[in-house]
Amino acid sequence: MVNLCLLFSGSSEDVLTPFKDVLMALEGDTVTLSCNYSGSADYLFWYQQKSSSSPQLLIAEYTEKVERLSFKHDKQSKEFHLQISSAAVTDSAVYYCALRPTTTVSEEIWDAY
Repeated sequence: MVNLCLLFSGSSEDVLTPFKDVLMALEGDTVTLSCNYSGSADYLFWYQQKSSSSPQLLIAEYTEKVERLSFKHDKQSKEFHLQISSAAVTDSAVYYCALRPTTTVSEEIWDAY
């Protein structure tokens, strides 16, 4: 099972908001994490933080394809999504969606069972 919890922070001009506070899925499922933003977004990022570790860049909007990961950005609706195929227990982590030039970050906690 996959659990996600989302928190966010931001400036008064750029706000980053998760679609869901909690998400659950089973191993092998395709999981989509989503954020909505206001203001401008030059670059969009997803970070992953595993237990007792610092956040690591997982994927950015303009990077090469990463195995099992897909990044989608709908500029018109100001939404961006991280799709993880074949969810596994090793994907259990805190996920952050981030937008630049601000330091706005949203946090998603994801536990795969």
